[in-house]
Amino acid sequence: MTTTLITGGTVVSATGRAPADVLIDGEKIRAVLAPGSTLLGHDLTASVDTVVDATGKYVIPGGIDAHTHMELPFGGTAASDTFETGTRAAAWGGTTTIIDFAVQKYGERVQDGLAAWHAKAAGNCAIDYGFHQIIGGVDDDSLSAMRGLLDEGVSSFKLFMAYPGVFYSDDAQILKAMQVSRDTGLLTMMHAENGPAIDVLAQQLVDAGKTDPYYHGIARAWQMEEEATHRAIMLADLTGAPLYVVHVSAKQAVEQLAGARDRGQNVFGETCPQYLYLSLEEQLGAPGFEGAKWVCSTPLRSRAEGHQNAMWQALRTNDLQMVSTDHCPFCMKDQKELGLGDFRKIPNGIGSVEHRMDLMYQGVVTGEITLERWVELTSTTPARMFGLYGTKGVIQPGADGDVVVYDPNGHTSIGYDKTHHMNMDHSAWEGFEIDGHVDTVIARGRVIVDGGRYLGSKGDGRYVKRGLSQYLI
Repeated sequence: MTTTLITGGTVVSATGRAPADVLIDGEKIRAVLAPGSTLLGHDLTASVDTVVDATGKYVIPGGIDAHTHMELPFGGTAASDTFETGTRAAAWGGTTTIIDFAVQKYGERVQDGLAAWHAKAAGNCAIDYGFHQIIGGVDDDSLSAMRGLLDEGVSSFKLFMAYPGVFYSDDAQILKAMQVSRDTGLLTMMHAENGPAIDVLAQQLVDAGKTDPYYHGIARAWQMEEEATHRAIMLADLTGAPLYVVHVSAKQAVEQLAGARDRGQNVFGETCPQYLYLSLEEQLGAPGFEGAKWVCSTPLRSRAEGHQNAMWQALRTNDLQMVSTDHCPFCMKDQKELGLGDFRKIPNGIGSVEHRMDLMYQGVVTGEITLERWVELTSTTPARMFGLYGTKGVIQPGADGDVVVYDPNGHTSIGYDKTHHMNMDHSAWEGFEIDGHVDTVIARGRVIVDGGRYLGSKGDGRYVKRGLSQYLI
């Protein structure tokens, strides 16, 4: 087995930082040592296969993006990143594990949906991967099948309060699914927007000739997110189910989550980089059809109303627990352009899986979050929330050798022709400058990115079975 020693760096965890060397033996971390230590009397630098010099740099657990959509069918097309291209891009950006979503639609079997996503991913991923299960058709058969998900290493499922006719679940269906959540410990993940009301508003806007991408954000008003978040919280409270609200973008939705948590309810939430940095006015409101690049749901919110600042604050106060990407990329040509003349037909999603670690590190630079909180939000909490901790999300003996060496004195310019490896014809982050750089990425003991070179290969990643969330009470 190959041995790797990372020397001279500062190991950063969710609880602190300290100078330390990290020894990886095969696929696992063998030891975290005082700088320059020997092991059994041997000089490690002379006895290992590979030495990574991390002097002046941070050594952190590999990033875990717990919300991605590779190859997701949507709006008459499919997400442009395959599991091969998307996980390779993730590796470039310091993410060593993703959790994607297997899809079951109305009239389909849950088991068949999970099997289909296994077939898409197997042998194609550059990094390790797991699955959540989308339940797009809640009926007696799917409710029964959900009880077997944990045996497959799937400990969470997603419901939609949006997209009537596609994934939408009504309150009665949500209630039944949450009862299974309560009984099994499966974590209910919720897309919280009032879909039927949004559809009415969207139709009225189109009828009035308001068809530009900007109006996607107007139709999906913050009230629609707050109302649905409140409703999901109440249904979870009634059933006793744990609840995790995905891609929170409105400050009023955060207030609903914070209130529930203050009452002792088992409720959690994530936000995404786009809701920290981008806005309704600047991106969705770009001239012409340009705003289509940033059409996603929940939508970008108004900077004038303070939503972005509220998201950062919620991350500091732990009213939101983690940051994922909701990576669901579409090219402008032949995909986003399906919505020319009607914003309702623009495929919803942007690409960020390559940039999450950098974008969140910039929050450290600007003083929004601490260095330790950066690691917690992007790696440790995702591992704990979704049943991977101990193997993932931490640098300690016995954990997988998923390690990133990050240079705080480096620089990253984000753009389509710069740091961009996603399968897209544009970048949603064009022109962003990051005061830091991913230098080396090690996945299960193998160096896959180093010095601006990609050293990994298709099929390096493995499916990881997940246990129950450590946050359940």
